[in-house]
Amino acid sequence: MSPMHLNVNITTAGVHRGAWRRSQESARAFHDPGHYVRNARIAERGLLDAVFLADQSYLHAGPLPGAALDPLITVAAMAQATTRIGLIASVSTTFHHPYTIARAFASLEHLSGGRTGWNVVTTRNPPAGRNYGFPDLPSREERYARAAESVDVVTRLWGSWEPGALVADRDAGVQVDQSRVHPIDHVGQYFSVTGPLQVPPSPQGRPLIVQAGGSSGGLDLAAGYADAVFTSQVTAEAAREYYTNLKKAVVQRGRAPESLAVLPGLVFTLGSTEAEATRRRDDLNELVPEADRLAAFAGWIGVDPAVLDLDKPFPLHELRDIGDTYFSVGFDRSARIHLEANRHRTVRELVAEGPAGHWKITGTPEQVADAMEEWYRGGAADGFNLMADAYPDGLEDFVDHVVPILQRRGLFRREYDATTLRGHYGLAERLAPTVTEEIS
Repeated sequence: MSPMHLNVNITTAGVHRGAWRRSQESARAFHDPGHYVRNARIAERGLLDAVFLADQSYLHAGPLPGAALDPLITVAAMAQATTRIGLIASVSTTFHHPYTIARAFASLEHLSGGRTGWNVVTTRNPPAGRNYGFPDLPSREERYARAAESVDVVTRLWGSWEPGALVADRDAGVQVDQSRVHPIDHVGQYFSVTGPLQVPPSPQGRPLIVQAGGSSGGLDLAAGYADAVFTSQVTAEAAREYYTNLKKAVVQRGRAPESLAVLPGLVFTLGSTEAEATRRRDDLNELVPEADRLAAFAGWIGVDPAVLDLDKPFPLHELRDIGDTYFSVGFDRSARIHLEANRHRTVRELVAEGPAGHWKITGTPEQVADAMEEWYRGGAADGFNLMADAYPDGLEDFVDHVVPILQRRGLFRREYDATTLRGHYGLAERLAPTVTEEIS
């Protein structure tokens, strides 16, 4: 088997709603460039494949407004502070033009030495749409159709320079061989782009393409274009089914199954003993009033908190229609599976664990490593998109205590053997030769 792939999703102060209240530094993490840089360096020390940055394009009401720095700008700061870790930024195809996306990532490629990845998102939040001039967001089907065309245009722009186009011959007075740079002349349903791109390819040729989503449109987009998929799963059985179906879809699109890595989200809380890990989780819970935790849990599931009795099981009949166009199909399905599997537990117990969109483990480093190995060897995952309860100490604990266990078991690298993000994923990374290679 190929080594396990590990990205870490830097969710400001941490994925737990109480993480930001632990200190003044935590409270300011969402807009502190140093916070992201520190965590990128920790991830690089742990030899992780990449840092992953999600995005929200609107300010929420309430104490957690979703404010955060622009992922592309933040990735640029992290690129300057690291040398090997990959850097994945989310950019919406609903709001941004493909030429802008292609140029921005091509520029970041040179800034980072070929370590970037684009997480393709379609954006499902109506308030974000209103910030970009959409009184109503397009339907899910239209958003994914637009995304597919956008990814096609972006990848063609990245490929608009042939190998050898960058000459840089001072004696001959030729910087670029224009005969090897080609327009793409794209005219589609949503975009008209002539091209070519004005930025040459980086050492890895093009950025890694990442996609997240569980709808049919998301699966089709992933099967056709993605190098890695960030998926929401809560049980090994459901994860194996998703993994198998996605790999089959990849093959049907004429690609090798190993050309796409499936990475379920993993939320973890660590302690030297299980009791210590549980105590850490409870301490974080105590930072958030129970009513706020209940409201967050209900909002994640999509129900009115007034219908929930803390001391009774979750009322499964209150679950919304999974086809709602403005909710995540992947999260909806995972939440439904989680709630049905835990129908015997009270809402209070479920709320203590937090929203049910991703797989959660509270335990020792050995327990976390055991669970990861079971999913990995059992055909449920090629790796994981990690989410610490709180940063930076949660990530430090993973790097210092879980990574060595995975290494001893032969599941994870002991050193970086590539310099680009595509190289970390075992994908072809020299799609275009460097100037030095071409001249020599």
